[in-house]
Order: sequence, then structure tokens, then C-alpha cells
Amino acid sequence: MGTVPTAPPTALVTGASSGLGREFAARLAARGHDLVLVARSRDRLEAVAEELTKAHGVTVHVLVHDLARPGAGRAVARELAERSLTVGLLVNNAGFGTAGRFEEIPAERDHDLLMVNVVALVDLTHALLPGMLERGSGAVLNVGSTAGYQPSPYLSVYSASKTFVLNFSLALRQEYRGRGIRVTALCPGPVETRFFEVVGTRNAAVAGRFTTPEPVVRAGLKALDRDRAYVTPGLGNAVMAHLNARRPRALIAWVGERVCRKVLRTEAAPGAAVESGAR
Repeated sequence: MGTVPTAPPTALVTGASSGLGREFAARLAARGHDLVLVARSRDRLEAVAEELTKAHGVTVHVLVHDLARPGAGRAVARELAERSLTVGLLVNNAGFGTAGRFEEIPAERDHDLLMVNVVALVDLTHALLPGMLERGSGAVLNVGSTAGYQPSPYLSVYSASKTFVLNFSLALRQEYRGRGIRVTALCPGPVETRFFEVVGTRNAAVAGRFTTPEPVVRAGLKALDRDRAYVTPGLGNAVMAHLNARRPRALIAWVGERVCRKVLRTEAAPGAAVESGAR
């Protein structure tokens, strides 16, 4: 008798109401994954859930949480336990950016950025990874940015948060190699999402060509399937990322300040930001 195929594990996607998160949800549903979608917009999440259920016949759970709130990651984990949901694939996609001179960006916006981009990401990984270890399999895909490869003046907190995401992912991957857990960082360049609309200028895309969510998500899932440590979609983005690592850090920061100055040529309010997928 042949082996009965096992169903793909339930996947949790944060920031799933639009942009990269919505595309991740769609591609995972097409692969047969049941889904847990997390974001703060109930209406948008329910619309995505209904669409994917009809298109692919998967079960989609909606969890409404603002990941900028203290303890949000742990609150998501509690709700998963209350619903008896087991997650085998975590896509930490939620995030947003701020832009402008540091002293002009409201401190609370940068605080919220770190809560979403860093704290909630770590909390969710802490909550879900032990269960993956017990089952002997699981995967974590963390969405970073090419901004994380170097200091980016006028995008200073955002780029630093994405450096954390990259280094955290690489470290976890080494810890859990050989233990059934795959960890991959996806570091795209500029993506056509609501980020640039809300910030008020496409100058926030300081390097690289714009792309759409579809090829970025394809590249991320392909890299995860192949157990790659990280992926930077687009040849130009990948070359830039690897060349930066070969230059003195102070020089990279000096160059970065000149490249990123164009962020200041905008009428948008300092610190403008958006939900996940705006990279």
C-alpha cells in the first residue's frame, strides 16, 4: 500500500490584509495550507478569508490584533491555544516604516515600528517554535528588507529593525539546523504596495527597481522550500546587498546618507507609515 500523503501544515501570516501578506496567504492557500491570518483590520481580513476559502477550499481563521500593542504576540498565541490551532509555518510579514529626519519623527511612531517589526516577530517565534520542535518539523519565514543590509539615514529605525530581522533569522537557522526547523529571511527591495502612497513619495524607495508582490512572495517560498538562509529577489538588489558587506561600515553609512537624502524631498509628514508589505 502506498503512503497516505499528509496535508500541508497550517500557516500563520501576519500583516495578511494587504500587500505581501495577502499574496503570501493566496499562494499558501493555493498550495493547500489552512491559514491563520493576523492583522488589525477585521473587514479586510474577512474579505481575504472568504476569497481564499471559495477559491481553494481551505479553512481560514481570522485573528484581529494590533501588533503594535504590548503583548500582542503573546495574545495571538493565547487565541491560537483557545481555538486549538496548531501552526507549522509562521510567516512574520507584518511591519511598517518611518521616514524623515530622526528628530522630526514622532517617538511613538518609531516605538510602534519596533513593537511590530521586532517585538511581535520575536514573541510569535517564541510562542510557536517550541511546538514545531516537539512535532519534529516546522518553518519560519521572516520578511526583512534590503534596507537591513546597511545603515540608512532618514530611514534609521526602519533599516535597523530590518537588520535585526536578518541577523535574528540567520542565528535561529544555525541553532535549529538538523532539528527539523527551517528558517529563512526574505529581503526584498521596493515593492508596489501602500507604503509609498501613504508616505507621500516614491523617494522612500532609495535603491533598486520597484517590483510587485507576486515575484517577491514566489522567491521567498522557493527559498524556504530549498532551506536557504536568506534571499534577496532581483539581481540588482542581490548584488548591492553582497557588495555592501565588503565595504567599511562607516563608508557604507556615509554613502547611505547621500543616497537616502532624497527621502527628505517630500511634502509628506515626517514619520508617515503604513502596514506590512511596504518595503
